[in-house]
Amino acid sequence: MRALTVEPETPGSLAVTDVPDPRAGDGELLVDGVAVGVCATDREIAAGEYGEAPPGSGRLVLGHESLGRVREAPPDSGFSPRDLVVGVVRRPDPEPCGACARGEFDMCRNGRYTERGIKGIDGFASQAWTVEADYAVRLDPALEEVGMLLEPTTVVAKAWEQVEAVGSRSWFEPRTVLVTGAGPIGLLAALLGVQRGLDVHVLDRVAEGPKPALVRDLGAAYHDRPLTELADDLQPDVVIEATGSSAVVLDALAASGTYGVTCLTSVTPTGRHLRFDAGAVNRELVLENDAVVGSVNANLRHYRQGAEALARADLDWLRRLVTRRVPLERADEAFTAQDDDIKVVVDLG
Repeated sequence: MRALTVEPETPGSLAVTDVPDPRAGDGELLVDGVAVGVCATDREIAAGEYGEAPPGSGRLVLGHESLGRVREAPPDSGFSPRDLVVGVVRRPDPEPCGACARGEFDMCRNGRYTERGIKGIDGFASQAWTVEADYAVRLDPALEEVGMLLEPTTVVAKAWEQVEAVGSRSWFEPRTVLVTGAGPIGLLAALLGVQRGLDVHVLDRVAEGPKPALVRDLGAAYHDRPLTELADDLQPDVVIEATGSSAVVLDALAASGTYGVTCLTSVTPTGRHLRFDAGAVNRELVLENDAVVGSVNANLRHYRQGAEALARADLDWLRRLVTRRVPLERADEAFTAQDDDIKVVVDLG
């Protein structure tokens, strides 16, 4: 069968190659690949920045934003042929730390976890794949065009869980949320904020294209003015940062109102040096009892939360997040950004 593969840490090695057909082991589902989403992580691996092939292999099958349809399932697995499923990305380490042993493998303490399509295990960008039934999540059949959005939705489901956990250290009834960045993570964070009944504001740098309309049609407000100015006006209870911009991250640290919670979800590149007033940021965080928390990855609980959120969302709105689709044999086109891209998808069928 065909799969999108890369030689980790080797720029220019991205290719669609022949790989062996998968065989399901005990307790595993055999799944026909439908599609995978492409994100910054995939592009960074393709650029040779990081990535780890499975032991004994020189190449890694990419793809962690999965969507597939069950071909075969064990009788006692809880799954049936034709079920629409997504595979969980992370696996706990073989000698689990305390967090991994309790199912909180997104919070692994020792870094010995593995990740499908990223670190030590092949991903889902192939015409067929297998997954342990315990690491598969069933989706509403109506999501067959957009189910690859589940993995990024789990990232923001966890982010919201973290915000609410931090806020609960005292009385916390947030009303206003500011999301910085209107990419897939930012838009999905806004979706979950709207589903919570909050007054949602989204900040991005563009004034035209599909993003402003997507935000407005969600029932949120769109802004393209400076973050510090907007934050002064809104005094948001919650800030969710999703731009990946070092400058925006620094401004976001002090962007919330009193007793605000800022959740950083983007991974910024290293090597860029900025001047900022650390004393002023520290003073504001301390005197206003603010909190800043980082959040990455997701566990099974967040996958189920994300699946429920997508099932409740407007399907036409979700479809509009997928702005470009390419077939597997032309998957390299998904790794070159185009104007107005939001979520780019590789179709595997």
